[in-house]
Amino acid sequence: MSGLSVRNLSVSLGGVPILDDVSFRVAPGEVVGLIGPNGAGKSTAIRAVLDLVRPTGGDIMIDRVHVHDLQARERAQLLSYVPQGAPVHWPLTAERLVGLGRIPHLQPWQEPGADDARIIEAAMRATDSWQLRDRLATTLSGGERSRVLLARTMAVGAPYMLADEPTASLDPYHQLQVMDIMRAEAARGTGVLIVLHDLSFALRFCDRLVLMHAGRALATGTPEEVLTDANLEAAFKVKVSRWTDGADQFLAPHRANGSQ
Repeated sequence: MSGLSVRNLSVSLGGVPILDDVSFRVAPGEVVGLIGPNGAGKSTAIRAVLDLVRPTGGDIMIDRVHVHDLQARERAQLLSYVPQGAPVHWPLTAERLVGLGRIPHLQPWQEPGADDARIIEAAMRATDSWQLRDRLATTLSGGERSRVLLARTMAVGAPYMLADEPTASLDPYHQLQVMDIMRAEAARGTGVLIVLHDLSFALRFCDRLVLMHAGRALATGTPEEVLTDANLEAAFKVKVSRWTDGADQFLAPHRANGSQ
């Protein structure tokens, strides 16, 4: 069966258990959201899928192949990654930074060609960053840098995209734009795994959710199945108000003890 499969994943860092028996799957063409409070293990799960941390138990497979059996180049062609708040230390132009996303498809020392240039421009236009192409990445604001890094990830053209809080530091317009991009990538057949804190975004844009709590998967399923009052109070210690505006649904959390 094709897809990104995480089964019974456990991870310890420095002898401290971070994840315990976590399972979920990302099928081609769907957006799966990892949600949960700070420290729940969401980012660690992403890093384990990328083989940046080694599990102490469980299996991670991409289209029935174990992640740790893949060569780095193969893994880079299959998985693209939007990191959380990644700094940029090199004085590259934004266009050159996005071009790094094409490296998995190039031979050593090979320069990007015309097809690569078209992919880079399309990714930058989709993320509203083409006008930044000649700016040095080190001069970009946090929100501008986030959009450029998303474009770099899109330029990879990998069948699976992982994103760790890609809407952080963005204004409301660009937050919605990023979520629309994730849905558009899924519509093209990409499997998207995204860490989110905005529960309304999780409800509106994700096909399935994994609610993490204390290193375990508290609930998995459709947004309606996962975002119940009982689950949200157990994981976040909040209650929520719910309302709809046309086809869109929204959640507004407030503290479970009733204080505002």
